[in-house]
Amino acid sequence: MDKKGERLALNEKTAHDLFALYQSGQVRPAEVVSALHSAIDAQDAELNAYLTVIPQAQLEQQLENAPAGPLCGVPVAVKDLISTEGVRTTCGSQILKEFVPLFDATVVRKLKQAGAAVLGKTNLDEYGMGSSNENSSFGAVRNPHDRQRVAGGSSGGSAAAVAAHEAIVALGTDTGGSVRLPAAFCGVVGLKPTYGLVSRYGLIAYASSLDQIGPLTKDVRDAALVLGVIAGHDPHDSTSIERDVVAYLDGLDQGVAGLKMGIPVEYSQGLSGEAAQRLDEWKAHFTVLGAEFIEVRLPHTPYAVPTYYMISCAEASANLARYDGVRYTAREGDRSLYDMYAQTRDRALGPEVKRRIMLGTYALSAGYYDQYYGKAQKVRTLIKQDFDRAFERVDVLLAPTSPTPAFRLGEKVDDPMTMYLSDVYTVSVNLAGVPAVSIPGGQVEGLPFGLQLIADKLQEAKLLRAAYAYEQSA
Repeated sequence: MDKKGERLALNEKTAHDLFALYQSGQVRPAEVVSALHSAIDAQDAELNAYLTVIPQAQLEQQLENAPAGPLCGVPVAVKDLISTEGVRTTCGSQILKEFVPLFDATVVRKLKQAGAAVLGKTNLDEYGMGSSNENSSFGAVRNPHDRQRVAGGSSGGSAAAVAAHEAIVALGTDTGGSVRLPAAFCGVVGLKPTYGLVSRYGLIAYASSLDQIGPLTKDVRDAALVLGVIAGHDPHDSTSIERDVVAYLDGLDQGVAGLKMGIPVEYSQGLSGEAAQRLDEWKAHFTVLGAEFIEVRLPHTPYAVPTYYMISCAEASANLARYDGVRYTAREGDRSLYDMYAQTRDRALGPEVKRRIMLGTYALSAGYYDQYYGKAQKVRTLIKQDFDRAFERVDVLLAPTSPTPAFRLGEKVDDPMTMYLSDVYTVSVNLAGVPAVSIPGGQVEGLPFGLQLIADKLQEAKLLRAAYAYEQSA
């Protein structure tokens, strides 16, 4: 049952609730699979959250034979940017529309070892490039709360699937807010871990120094549960941190009494009256729970968006050079080798991807490297130092996840600069490499509005503890 005492359908339950039902013998995984497929059949033609769905009989068999573990019997939706052995992985792009990987990403392998199985692959902005999930070559994802609004990007398919109860939990990727922004727009929990805490092996790269895989879930406990499964050192990933995995579920209910929290001045400016009211309510709520608030500043925040796009586009231009029609991609043109390269990339890559490749290539070109990319890296260091100084004074930062709730489909698609500013409260976290979580924080304009909490690197346990305290008392 939910907080109101209403009985929940199996596909509406959390992973930890299902685990308890499985343990008691009240429910079998096949019943959950059936409920999820029924929800997908009923809604997804309109929502467009999935690009590939595993057949029901095949998924039931996988779960019946799954090893015992903390996610035993749980079907998991996986963003279609993460490699899945034998299951099509498109990155939301026509250039990879028929690509089937030969191996599982480390996070997928860990999910399977924990008893889970892949339910399907979710829609996304092409190569993760977008804030609204309107850049997918397979069509936009619609928000379950208002079908005329965006689900957020780039992990919009994963967020919409969880919000519409077409998935129990899902994996997304966060390069500049791509887990947290759709979580906020769709009213679910989205966690971006510390850079290097979760292996990126098998994640098809957009911007290698920023990308991080994280869970989208129905509550904070499930976020902690999934993080405990996918976190940990991986020798296949040279950026992976060598440290023991923390038991994130332990101490989750310790509350926030005594925690020092801060609201960055720069993250509270320019909000609408209703959004500013939500922020004041969050502060009052945490104060009642025993947290102490201290004013903090992150003075280089105004430079975060241009810095992020300069660095991410430069890295994207290098990472996407491999999609040329020669190896595992779609192929266009056959008059010459150059003709094949040019036509393949022109016809099979979308306009936003081409825009970012061109910007990144220009920034890395001779004569401009130091002026643009080099300078952006210096500003990135200043942004990281802002967070370092803030966390000398506070344990957790509180901010909105986005300036507004979900906007209408097509509203910003012709204005890239306005679209990019949707990430103004999220990109700094990726530049600094610290963890953050978005949780439901009430409504603005009658739509979900995300409450974002940010902690110092490797402080996910403290972050989740604060998020759980708010969730359980809101």
